[in-house]
Amino acid sequence: MLNDEIKGLLNKQVNAEFFASNIYLQMCAWAEGQGLDGAAAFFRTHSLEERGHMDKIFNYMAECGAAITIEAIPQPPNEFDNLMDVIHAAYEHEKKVTAMIKKIAKASFEAEDYTTFNFIEWFIAEQHEEEVLFGKVLSKAEMLGFSGQPGQSLHIMDNYLRQVAANH
Repeated sequence: MLNDEIKGLLNKQVNAEFFASNIYLQMCAWAEGQGLDGAAAFFRTHSLEERGHMDKIFNYMAECGAAITIEAIPQPPNEFDNLMDVIHAAYEHEKKVTAMIKKIAKASFEAEDYTTFNFIEWFIAEQHEEEVLFGKVLSKAEMLGFSGQPGQSLHIMDNYLRQVAANH
């Protein structure tokens, strides 16, 4: 059903989503260590979401009878200077994932594999939502003049991220 290129891209995405889940879990752990409960909740939510994405692609590949290989997952970064560094790292990561999803969409369309193209469209919409969300978080930080340093704006950002996690 799936050609070798699409199988390879999907398998790579399974592993990338697993890595993304670990990145966000590590960001959650960092935030916990800093006493940033709201940021920790925000990143924990994203870790679970990325794991769900991995499962969704895994299940699709299994339904298509494609072999799945879980590779060694690299250790995510675990040291950050401040919350703004974490937020920027998360946003940059989402942009990389978007590029990977677009590559799958392009390959499946060009191969006339419209089933996979239809499947991956959900992820295209999901990545748009993620980039918009992180863009809003960054806009909120800019509005507050937040650079990541301790103080009132850090407290406000932490509470904002708690609210976003609760509503996401």
